[in-house]
Amino acid sequence: MSTEERGAGPRGAEAAPVRVLVAEDQSAVRAGLVLILGSAPDIEVVGEAGDGEQAVRLARELRPDLVLMDVQMPRLDGVSATRQVVAEGLADVLVLTTFDLDEYVFGALRAGAAGFLLKNADARDLLEAVRTVARGEGLIAPAVTRRLIAEFAAPSRPPRGATGTDPAVLDALTRREREVLSCLGEGLSNAEIAVRLEMAEATVKTHVSRLLAKLELRSRVQAAVLAQELGV
Repeated sequence: MSTEERGAGPRGAEAAPVRVLVAEDQSAVRAGLVLILGSAPDIEVVGEAGDGEQAVRLARELRPDLVLMDVQMPRLDGVSATRQVVAEGLADVLVLTTFDLDEYVFGALRAGAAGFLLKNADARDLLEAVRTVARGEGLIAPAVTRRLIAEFAAPSRPPRGATGTDPAVLDALTRREREVLSCLGEGLSNAEIAVRLEMAEATVKTHVSRLLAKLELRSRVQAAVLAQELGV
């Protein structure tokens, strides 16, 4: 199931809580994450995994809304686990990493992760990240965003983009879809895009879904990075 489909409806106070599977190999860290997530009335931890293989298995069994995925885990790393979870449409994945930019981030990005958050984020940022991704809006921690943009902008090396897409593929987009893609590249939410482009938020979601399909991307995070890479 795509991120946009999962985030089609608003999550108000009466909506069902966001069901989260926590995948982290360090038991103390995992317990801390569960404690923080469990403190929010709109979030429910439905399972815990200590390695990548268990994360995939539990995602298949529990069908959570979101998997909070560490990247360095035994048996199956977080990037490979993310790839399987996303490919099977089991849940959205929010990657939790201690690294602000490395092969793990790029690997998870290509695998279709819906968000990236550093482990040093405080409890409030963690909770908001989960809510943001659950709403169908991708998220990249500011530190990661800055490094990604710097990576793509560096003239001394070719960009290690999300997809390696030829710029000509943008020809398939309408003018409005290009405008929405540009806003995604700035990291704007659907609500912010709606204000910027003076359109209904539901219309923004439709444009995002269509441009993801046309560009053959798995998440709006990939679209955001592609926009930066191609200078849209």
